[in-house]
Amino acid sequence: MIDMHTHLLPGIDDGAADWTETLRLARAAAAEGITAVVATPHHANGRDLNPACGVLELVREANDRLAAAGIPLSVRPGQEIRVHDDLLDAWSRGELLALNQSNYVLIELPPDFIPKGMPDLLHELDMLGLRAVIAHPERNAEIVRHPERLGELIEAGAHAQVTAHSLLGGFGKQIERQAWSLCERGWIHLVASDAHHIDRRGFRLLQAYERIEQELGAVWRQTAESNARRLLIGGSLDNSPVIHAGERSLWRKISGIFT
Repeated sequence: MIDMHTHLLPGIDDGAADWTETLRLARAAAAEGITAVVATPHHANGRDLNPACGVLELVREANDRLAAAGIPLSVRPGQEIRVHDDLLDAWSRGELLALNQSNYVLIELPPDFIPKGMPDLLHELDMLGLRAVIAHPERNAEIVRHPERLGELIEAGAHAQVTAHSLLGGFGKQIERQAWSLCERGWIHLVASDAHHIDRRGFRLLQAYERIEQELGAVWRQTAESNARRLLIGGSLDNSPVIHAGERSLWRKISGIFT
């Protein structure tokens, strides 16, 4: 499995506090069957500033430490970039990172709303050869109230990533319902852990994929897993299947027969 949204680099955001915690997270990821993670520390979110140069240095050190510890996990560079007025200029200055140096950038919306300039930003990123992946849209308050707003962003060229914990109820029932609803509508392309802490917010990625297969079917799971692999090399992402009324309960019955 590939996990394209994690916070395991030490001491730079609200993720791993130190190298000990980084190694604990890495061991947990490997034990779950994850072979590669993209380190995506918060950037420009009003609290954390993690420009590209610092992230690249820490990723190199992380891989050295994991290799020395015998942990079979590869760490790739990235950022979780909050939408801000300086974003395009910051890209031009070399302060921002695409995910694993692909053409995909992980974009975080403010928690309460969608900035009015998002369609223009998506267009400008496209002109630079970049595709936006919107992190955990199920936790954005405007999308919770008006899910169709995410559909509009997808139509404008974005992709979207749901968090494993959201699908498994880790952020409450409302977010859980929203996460599944967005998946059913075909507006989610990727699943990731957004792992921060070994105990409070670990990976649970395998559990989420197993639940997806149970609820939405094997093809939905295969598409999401394949998209994560494609993202690492900058390949085109497939659209997720749309689950029509009644199909979800059907998959539950089918899963029950074979489990």
